[in-house]
Amino acid sequence: MTELRFKSAPGREDIYQVGDRVEVFCDHEDKEGNRVRDWLEGVIVQVDPKIVAVQFRESVYLTDGWMVPDHVLWCPPHSQQIRPARKRKRRTKS
Repeated sequence: MTELRFKSAPGREDIYQVGDRVEVFCDHEDKEGNRVRDWLEGVIVQVDPKIVAVQFRESVYLTDGWMVPDHVLWCPPHSQQIRPARKRKRRTKS
């Protein structure tokens, strides 16, 4: 019998792809340096069948208070804590 090898499961469709902009509901610092729990925009850097990695430019924190040194949070793709980023309007040069 021939051995089949797949890079990913056949017929698998991921919700997110590497490079997608998303928003994650997490603890982070706002523009004034205050710690808040709100939506923060990041970029998908890794996708697995059960979890996605999102990297942020800002400092992010775990729920128990520890700062995440690499600015990467892991989330299940079907979680209510992650959503596609809202489209930004670009200002036109005047």
